[in-house]
Amino acid sequence: MNLLNTLVDKGLRREAPTREEALAVLATSDDDVLDVVAAAAKVRRHWFGRRVKLNYLVNLKSGLCPEDCSYCSQRLGSKADILKYTWLKPDDASKAAAAGVSGGAKRVCLVASGRGPTDRDVDRVSETIRTIKEQNEDVEVCACLGLLSDGQAERLRAAGADAYNHNLNTSEATYADITTTHTYDDRVDTVRKAHAAGLSACSGLIAGMGETDEDLVDVVFSLRALDPDSVPVNFLIPFEGTPLAKEWNLTPQRCLRILAMVRFVCPDVEVRIAGGREVHLRTMQPLALHLANSIFLGDYLTSEGQAGRADLEMIADAGFEVESADQVTLPEHRAAGGCGSHESAGCGSHERAGCGSHGGGGVCGSGAASPDPQAGEPRTDLVAVRRRGAGTDLAPNA
Repeated sequence: MNLLNTLVDKGLRREAPTREEALAVLATSDDDVLDVVAAAAKVRRHWFGRRVKLNYLVNLKSGLCPEDCSYCSQRLGSKADILKYTWLKPDDASKAAAAGVSGGAKRVCLVASGRGPTDRDVDRVSETIRTIKEQNEDVEVCACLGLLSDGQAERLRAAGADAYNHNLNTSEATYADITTTHTYDDRVDTVRKAHAAGLSACSGLIAGMGETDEDLVDVVFSLRALDPDSVPVNFLIPFEGTPLAKEWNLTPQRCLRILAMVRFVCPDVEVRIAGGREVHLRTMQPLALHLANSIFLGDYLTSEGQAGRADLEMIADAGFEVESADQVTLPEHRAAGGCGSHESAGCGSHERAGCGSHGGGGVCGSGAASPDPQAGEPRTDLVAVRRRGAGTDLAPNA
């Protein structure tokens, strides 16, 4: 297919495809999905080999968010039956982080619900970062706290943060359809603040909210223009009790096409499969490793994910290897760029409150699979609220 050959050549040269080419990837048929994966895999291997970076989420403060993001189980007015608790103490957060590190995670992502941190919140998170760094040598830490005020990114950097995550989520044209309590420009401003402070910027999207192909291409090109080190790709989990509970728009094949399009547009950037992979990719998850070079290990913010051991087995069985702490994630030309010593951002799908709605449960035994699922039917059996790990007395999934 001439399109795919052209896209591979451009990806190896770090050249952006045209909008028409990106749209054409999303428009390919299910019959061609393996050809699309094989082409994008050439770009992925060129820049990242067969390494898979593992990231681990610690939900520092869960629920009761004043923002109205439609996709989020922690949103204002959410009726989702999620865990709700206030700030974890630094030692408790560090213990949670250690579970992920012992499971193979290279980066820990510290997330808190809310519009954005107060200065006191920044002090609290800074203490948590220092505690984690003291107790877990060589771990990378990413903060995901929402909209930043002037000077806050610099304070997080001084405390030892390596990265900051804030997702654009969807196109500028449709942003007001999913959130009204802040703007698309607010999000762009926070990503730029992280960049300016020397933090590795992490910003991505959520697919499956009813958006068009044009919306997906628009947000990915906007992300390329912002030049984050990491682009997490979330697949919406329609939590009961949220406005998007009925939005079941994804198939495994469409998820693969979306990941391939992101890889072609952002060839040398860490592309992470984030929330929702278990629910929407399901048994096709190993194929997605040929497109993305990073995943989350274990559970998400308010939802359960595939068992950590199953993640590691999947990586090995698919012929990939877990990236070690002494390996640099990004290609040399990016790792030596504007983020100083900070390479690859790691905060995936999870900003402020936003990604608590993402993650699957049935794969890891938290819900029995339906006896005879039909293609295209909503897989509500794979959606499970997190009941273990941070904020509970039960051991985490890592």
